[in-house]
Amino acid sequence: MIDESRGKDTPETKSLVERRDFLGGAATLAGTSLLGLSLPAGAQAAETLQDRMPPIAPDKMTDAQKKAAEELVAGPRGSLVGPFAPLLRSPEFLSRLQKMGAYLRYNTKLGSNISEFIILVTARQWAQQFEWDTHDSLALKAGVKPETITAVAEGRRPTGMSADEEIVYDLLTELRQNQSVCDTTYSRAINRFGEQGVIDMVGIAAYYSMLGMIMNVARTPLPPGKTPPLSLFPH
Repeated sequence: MIDESRGKDTPETKSLVERRDFLGGAATLAGTSLLGLSLPAGAQAAETLQDRMPPIAPDKMTDAQKKAAEELVAGPRGSLVGPFAPLLRSPEFLSRLQKMGAYLRYNTKLGSNISEFIILVTARQWAQQFEWDTHDSLALKAGVKPETITAVAEGRRPTGMSADEEIVYDLLTELRQNQSVCDTTYSRAINRFGEQGVIDMVGIAAYYSMLGMIMNVARTPLPPGKTPPLSLFPH
């Protein structure tokens, strides 16, 4: 059953609009975001990484960029934040991708708890600070237990997951590590979620992997004053 509440305004989504409101101007978000880069512990606190692809001021946008930005702002996201700032450099790509993303985030039948859990597992795999900062509170609100979120953040397999979360975690972890999924893991996922559910599940992970890769390359920063929530994996 589709969780209709995901398309409505929440305190979290309103906060995101306030952080970087496209309609209110294109102020660059300042702050430190490590975004998966391996730095010595002492350098992490001192190092400020420059946003390589900051928001484009409306008066500097091409017609294609304005159209893509207006299209996105008119949708459920309401503002041009996070990965969509660098994506605006390729407006047709942004336009096509955000429509697919709207389905994967808001309209699958997986439920917001599973969708948000998938997003957190993916954000952790990419050490994607902005993605995690945006979705950890949404996952908590959707019913993912705090101890599960903490374990994922720390790179540990959570104990006490729900049966559905275990299926999702095993499938996505196995897929990432082995570039394939064994028959047992596949059968468990199919029996619980069906073929469409499994495709949508992998689609969410792939979509947020793409956003994570884009933000890691662009060094998209956290909102001002935020501390990177994820520790970095050794390289």
